[in-house]
Amino acid sequence: SSRQALEQARAAAEDLEDLKAVAKGLEEENGELRRQARHMEKEQRSLCSRAEDLQEERLLTEGQGLREQIQAQAARLADLEVSGGGHGGHGGPAGTR
Repeated sequence: SSRQALEQARAAAEDLEDLKAVAKGLEEENGELRRQARHMEKEQRSLCSRAEDLQEERLLTEGQGLREQIQAQAARLADLEVSGGGHGGHGGPAGTR
């Protein structure tokens, strides 16, 4: 019976060593996953910043295009007013009758 208790104690000690090895492996894997997560968070922040920059760039480009369209429309309108004799009630110098 003491021999049986000794065998059980040895088996329990082996199981404990196995569990310690498994725990160590899991801790190492957890550490690696944490490192990967930190790297991915940093990469995500970088990508978000880049996306914001691209959005801003796109809006500036669209704004420039709209300004150019407005200027072109204003030029056409000015041409029409000049060729049409300036209809619209505010043509001609002020104070003349």
